[in-house]
Amino acid sequence: METNAERASASGDGTVSVGDEGDPQAGGTGEAAHARWVLILGSLGAFMVFLDTTIVNVAFETISRSFHTTTGHLAWVLNAYSLVFAAMLIPAGRVADRYGRKRIFTVGIAGFALMSALCGLAPNASMLIGARALQAVFAALVVPSSLALVLHEFHAARRHVAIGVWGAMAAAAAAVGPTGGALLTQYASWRWIFLVNVPIAVIILAFGKQFLRESRDPQASGVPDPLGTVLVALVPALLSYSIIEGPTRGWSDPWVVAGFIGATLAFPAFLWRTLKTARPVMDLALFKERQFRDINIATLLFSTAFFGLLLANLIFLQSVWHYSVLRAALASAAGPVVVTIIARSTTKLASVIGHRIVLLAGAATWTAGCLGFALSVQASPNWTTHWLPWTLLTGLGIGLTLPVQSAAAVEKLPPAQFAIGSAINASFRQLGAVLGISIFVAILGSPSRATIVGTFHHIWWVFALLGLAAGIVQAVPRLKAEAIPQNS
Repeated sequence: METNAERASASGDGTVSVGDEGDPQAGGTGEAAHARWVLILGSLGAFMVFLDTTIVNVAFETISRSFHTTTGHLAWVLNAYSLVFAAMLIPAGRVADRYGRKRIFTVGIAGFALMSALCGLAPNASMLIGARALQAVFAALVVPSSLALVLHEFHAARRHVAIGVWGAMAAAAAAVGPTGGALLTQYASWRWIFLVNVPIAVIILAFGKQFLRESRDPQASGVPDPLGTVLVALVPALLSYSIIEGPTRGWSDPWVVAGFIGATLAFPAFLWRTLKTARPVMDLALFKERQFRDINIATLLFSTAFFGLLLANLIFLQSVWHYSVLRAALASAAGPVVVTIIARSTTKLASVIGHRIVLLAGAATWTAGCLGFALSVQASPNWTTHWLPWTLLTGLGIGLTLPVQSAAAVEKLPPAQFAIGSAINASFRQLGAVLGISIFVAILGSPSRATIVGTFHHIWWVFALLGLAAGIVQAVPRLKAEAIPQNS
């Protein structure tokens, strides 16, 4: 009888078409159970690393006081993770294809646990920022390899379900991070935000040894272009630096101007390098697929708004309404609850009625929620009528958007490109996180008591417009398609 390994070798792209015996709905009990275990482990790995994109947000003020550092400096605790994560995701997918998805996943989980421990024990902010950057390197190894391991186990007809579950876990992790971080900060220490990853990683490694099966792409060779990897990180890094430092140093400061100029020059340099090198860090040919291109642009816009609002709301509750860390997280928890409840269902709904309708609904509800914050929230606390409704609306918008974007990004790609397509989409999401946090820090600045509420109103307007822009990007191709018959 032909083994999975033999079929993997024959498939060319390193994935296994597990046939009916691997399809959870086709009666193969043993293979179906095994596939579910791989899905659980892969999704748990993705959950853990995406959790760390937001779990620090709620402890932002606490860490700042602990290290006696500025908001602008501490912003790099968040941005260092997101920047390195975004830059390394794509080459990590290539590395996993060549050297083995199980091997790279295992290295990623173990390294992530080690760096998480280093973050938790960091004696100062600079050490924490450095450890976060290293943590992100291993996080990037986990994401594409985890998805590739999952796809390896599922028949082509069921892969969209597996991708939906995996994407829903990633979206739920980003949404529930602040609540989990608040509980740890309130009842233990902010350091446990990082240390909690260690036992989770140990569980994944223990079960992974038993259930994960090795696979690789026999056609993969070499490693992605190192210079391209540096350039893809340099563009958002320089841009973030200038956006964060601009309000403090002044927008005409030579270093701020140099950052903007450097980002402007580095982007075409990255494109040129990508076209010229034998092993580019990003396959630009993928962007010829219209849906892939549009979804990634929308992902960048929506993620900028999502990650920015997540941090902004927690800071507002603590600095303006003077909520404790735990109370601030619980006050915002209704949104993540909505995300967790609907995330998986929205991917199924999108497969029935089309992803565009679901994403447009998500953009609309998100925009309405942000506008609700901007038009109703004032200095005096009024959680029931002036906060809860808009938290529920933005939560609905997140649940309708993030998991569906993950699935829609790879929907039109060949199976062999699922992993790299998902890596690129996740990279765009992390770049959005960098921009969102940077925009928030830049707009917030150092407001006085008299102006702080008005400043947050501006922030909410900006994030409402970004969410609306994400919806427009997704609507334009549909409007063009509908216009063609009328003009023909």
